[in-house]
Amino acid sequence: MARKICQVLLVFCFSLLSSFFPCSCNCSKTKEDGNKIKGMFVFGSSLVDNGNNNFLKNSMAKADYLPYGIDFPYGPSGRFTNGKNVIDLLGEYLELPYFIPAFTNPSTKGRRIVHGVNYASGASGILDDTGSIAGNVINLNQQIRNFEKVTLPDLEAQMGCRGREVLADFLFVVGSGSNDYSFNYFMGGSTSNVSIEAFTTNLTATLSRQLQKLYDLGGRKFMLISMNPIGCSPMVRANSAMAKGCYQYINRAAHLFNHHLKSLVDVIMPQLPGSHFVYLNSYKIIRDIIKIPLAKGFRDREREREIIMANRISSL
Repeated sequence: MARKICQVLLVFCFSLLSSFFPCSCNCSKTKEDGNKIKGMFVFGSSLVDNGNNNFLKNSMAKADYLPYGIDFPYGPSGRFTNGKNVIDLLGEYLELPYFIPAFTNPSTKGRRIVHGVNYASGASGILDDTGSIAGNVINLNQQIRNFEKVTLPDLEAQMGCRGREVLADFLFVVGSGSNDYSFNYFMGGSTSNVSIEAFTTNLTATLSRQLQKLYDLGGRKFMLISMNPIGCSPMVRANSAMAKGCYQYINRAAHLFNHHLKSLVDVIMPQLPGSHFVYLNSYKIIRDIIKIPLAKGFRDREREREIIMANRISSL
């Protein structure tokens, strides 16, 4: 099921990429490069994590054991799915030569980074204290610092030009936010005493500053992934008294965040000259799969859900 969901997301990504992201890098460009995106830098949580938490001590948010990776070519890899995730499939579409390497892997350096790096960390969030319940995770601010302080100088050395030149043909993917509700606000975190509206406003304002930072470092092409219907996630349903259906109160929080995120795209792009932002509405994609599974290639929605819950495949 997770693989099919990734494929549906990917089809939607393709149309967005081809419509909004023409490439125009002038650094070390050859005729063979054409208008291809050269690579990706990926930030976020388990939706796009490809194994960073494997290398973190004292982290409980890991997916390096079966049944995770049961359909992945190399077995359990730290991806929070049975097979390839949406970043892997997107990389294949972009004809990148190999899977985007995880930042925390000691081998991620030198020529290994010329097509991008994945910084995402399962259970992490936009806010620094999100995910502390899961032990050691890498929050979004730290992910950006890792890009700035470690990867960018190495990439400039490898490519022979400055970051602002080389990064023009890289896609920056950001998929974060759900854990700030699941593992922070709804669990009585430090900001849970404010209204959910005020919390969401602060959350998207923080994300706006983080995107500004990535722009200042040279990022120009951005894909922002919306929050999924987290009230329908196996983790939430397994820990609620509901036998069937979704936890709509939590889904309303996702709706609120996504509304702010879409508005952020509309506001921030005119403020950042030369930038291109795409909002990926993954909420609708997942919701449609839940509502009309047969039309999306799923034969038995309840059976699929039971398998996922039994395998502990959930959104961290």
